[in-house]
Amino acid sequence: MHILVTGAAGFIGSALSHALVARGHRVLGIDNLNDYYDVSLKEARLKRLAAHDAFTFQRIDIADRAAMESLFAAHRFDVVVNLAAQAGVRYSLSHPHAYVDANLLGFVNVLEGCRHQKVGHLVFASTSSVYGLNTTLPFAEDQTTDHPVSLYSATKKANELMAHSYAHLFGIPTTGLRFFTVYGPWGRPDMALFKFTKAMLAGDSIPVFNRGEMVRDFTYIDDIVESVARLVDKPATPDSSWSAANPTPGTSSAPYRIYNIGNNEPVQLMRYIQAIESALGIKANLDLLPMQAGDVRATSADVSRLQALTEFRPKTSVEDGVARFVAWYRAYYNA
Repeated sequence: MHILVTGAAGFIGSALSHALVARGHRVLGIDNLNDYYDVSLKEARLKRLAAHDAFTFQRIDIADRAAMESLFAAHRFDVVVNLAAQAGVRYSLSHPHAYVDANLLGFVNVLEGCRHQKVGHLVFASTSSVYGLNTTLPFAEDQTTDHPVSLYSATKKANELMAHSYAHLFGIPTTGLRFFTVYGPWGRPDMALFKFTKAMLAGDSIPVFNRGEMVRDFTYIDDIVESVARLVDKPATPDSSWSAANPTPGTSSAPYRIYNIGNNEPVQLMRYIQAIESALGIKANLDLLPMQAGDVRATSADVSRLQALTEFRPKTSVEDGVARFVAWYRAYYNA
């Protein structure tokens, strides 16, 4: 298939592009290469992808309506995987307009492209953050997501609603993916694992919010990619059992589905830190801080729906995943 991957210079986008090419697909990747974090890391990811003849890249911002219209007019995509977004919960507290531009305006440009070119399957990134104030664990796709606690999560919830409307109105098979705390080699510098590793190697203390009383469903990048690659081949279909009298948000009478992608093994933050200490051979100096605005105390994914459809469930332990990240970090930064 010919597949468009937006955010192809990003952490998940670059890893997924490798996997799709390895499966025999042709991938056109786009990214705006913004400076939210180190651009050289994004360029290094693209350099690795350039080794694949079946991968091509164009520097395009999904918020650029004219550029996106030209892109879809010039290519016929079988599948579109939208991973481009302004990420980060804490950054949304100080830079709200970046989230409106990328996550709302940019996403409607993707939807319009899929609509007019009759794309066979739209797969888009959502987030576990949409569960917001919900504390019923594990999170399941049919639970309420009406109480976001950050603008980031609100924009991703909006993406799910926007995507459903296009699936309903125009029959676009649409699959939304709620990612749970993705980590691993080539990861984002704004994520805890990257920041903790860098600080510990420098002899600095690490900020530990809610005094370490946090639980996350840390999900290794290879497990994320395997899940997405399998879902790409399974366009959403209408759910014949869906009832308008008792509607559930995870499926629809439209060709629309939502899937959690998480490790299904919630981990205490202190265990995560201990895995970093073990991999580095360094004891962390903890700066215990209160809960930060926009955060939630715990996440945990019910992935039974994902497993039923794909016959796969994420399974990498944090000890193994963190060790692989640390090995990559030391090699990449000569640390």
